[in-house]
Amino acid sequence: MSFFKKLKEKITKQTDAVTEKFKDGLTKTRDSFSGRVNDLVARYRKVDEDFFEELEEILIQADVGFETVMELIEELKMEVKRQNIQDPAEVQSVISEKLVEIYQGGEDETSLLNIQAEGLTVLLFVGVNGVGKTTTIGKLAHKFKVEGKKVVLAAGDTFRAGAIEQLEVWGERVGVDVIKQGAGSDPAAVMFDAVQAAKSRNADILICDTAGRLQNKVNLMKELEKVKRVIEREVPNAPHEVLLVLDATTGQNALIQAKTFKEATNVSGIVLTKLDGTAKGGIVLAIRNELGIPVKFVGLGEKMDDLQEFDAEQYVYGLFADLVEKEEIE
Repeated sequence: MSFFKKLKEKITKQTDAVTEKFKDGLTKTRDSFSGRVNDLVARYRKVDEDFFEELEEILIQADVGFETVMELIEELKMEVKRQNIQDPAEVQSVISEKLVEIYQGGEDETSLLNIQAEGLTVLLFVGVNGVGKTTTIGKLAHKFKVEGKKVVLAAGDTFRAGAIEQLEVWGERVGVDVIKQGAGSDPAAVMFDAVQAAKSRNADILICDTAGRLQNKVNLMKELEKVKRVIEREVPNAPHEVLLVLDATTGQNALIQAKTFKEATNVSGIVLTKLDGTAKGGIVLAIRNELGIPVKFVGLGEKMDDLQEFDAEQYVYGLFADLVEKEEIE
């Protein structure tokens, strides 16, 4: 059984709604990436060095990342040799299989958040301005509320008055409390107030926003360390997740931001927004493979429920949906 058939069997065990969201959200990347792979396969009679060179270029242009592409091409060459594949069309299924393997890194990777069974769960959000951090916090608060959890938001980005107001708008929209102070106040003081408020209101989840400036990495590190110290002092082992929000449409720039934030704080997961707005969805693989940080959520549209838990198999299906379905018909 080809990997495409196995992939289809696996994802049909999940909800059709999730599959459709990944399929629709990755349309731009699929049209660009799969279209070019199809064209490549159609032009070659055999799998040779020229074939792999062109494939390498396609993967780099999809922002899969140079290191990851080199690793993938090497593994593909070995697999083609091992299976004695002559027909370029057969390589497509092997590519999809290797993409899942690269993402999972040999482990059964999970996108699940570290939510505490009892007591307060604290999620700390980091990321530069303009990546969709506040919108992501709002959508995640909505998701938790729908699941029956009590949520409190902390407006820790006191550097920008607009950020506090934006979070308040989301709080009203979702129907959750927002703890804030005035613009320019100490973010750590806001976090202290927020933790106390979340505890007194018996909240299940506290989601904390932070300032997104990168101009001075030393200041960023100090501020994040101070915020984390305050949270940890009030809630042992918290924050339970440090989630870095990246804009998928910025491609390799997102990878640079991820490296900077990884140096500044202990990032435990990535939220990749606007994945539906780019043809370079390969950035998911570059982030996972080159930084070793799992992608926990992806933004696949503007609607409230378009923030989806990341699933490597759904993602690869989204990239190759046309081919998977074509093989199914045949």
